[in-house]
Amino acid sequence: MKTLDSKDNQESSYNFTIPYMVYLQSFPEPCVGSLIHPDWVLTAAHCPLPVEIRLGVSQPSITNKKQQIRNYSSIVTYPDFDAKSLNNDLMMIKLSTPASLNSHVGTIAIALEPIPFNESCFIPTWTWNEYKNLSDPDILTWINQYSLPFHDCQDRLKEEQAGNIICVGHPLRILSENKEVSAAPAICNGRLHGILSWAEGSVTLGSEGFFTGVHHYARWILKIMDTH
Repeated sequence: MKTLDSKDNQESSYNFTIPYMVYLQSFPEPCVGSLIHPDWVLTAAHCPLPVEIRLGVSQPSITNKKQQIRNYSSIVTYPDFDAKSLNNDLMMIKLSTPASLNSHVGTIAIALEPIPFNESCFIPTWTWNEYKNLSDPDILTWINQYSLPFHDCQDRLKEEQAGNIICVGHPLRILSENKEVSAAPAICNGRLHGILSWAEGSVTLGSEGFFTGVHHYARWILKIMDTH
């Protein structure tokens, strides 16, 4: 796990961003979004509606001049989302005005094909140095993990949860107070392959994450962007 927080190097942490990461400030918990088009953010349907959308953010707890703030003009949840099983856990957010792309804010392409077994995936999110209710996270953190075979993933899921899920990492069952922002993306081979739906431990500490497989929904995503 790698982290970047203000105690390590304030100057670089203010300026370093992962351009496609979007901070969805919401109550009771924030979420990570992924900018897939200047107008559109992809995140998990289990996330609450954002109060504020912040682009170009390194540490959400600190305001920086590089960030762009947006509202949303529309929210489109996948029609068959099941809040109980978290099947089809995807939501698209259309920004009130398009993102201005630069070195701090950029898009990530969605996956159109299944993820190969043992593909290396980059998983970034934010965490709290000290979690407090309503506080913004202050640490940008990430890890590289490997995708598991389809049958291994299905074996670990209950039948009702065995929908379009991909598994990344290993079931280490790490118990930790490490609090992570939900809906982290899995970037594999340069494309957005997964949106974290749930995990049994801390993904950035190495335990297994269960991600909604984006490629299953590529046609729907492209249709929404074309018709809204």
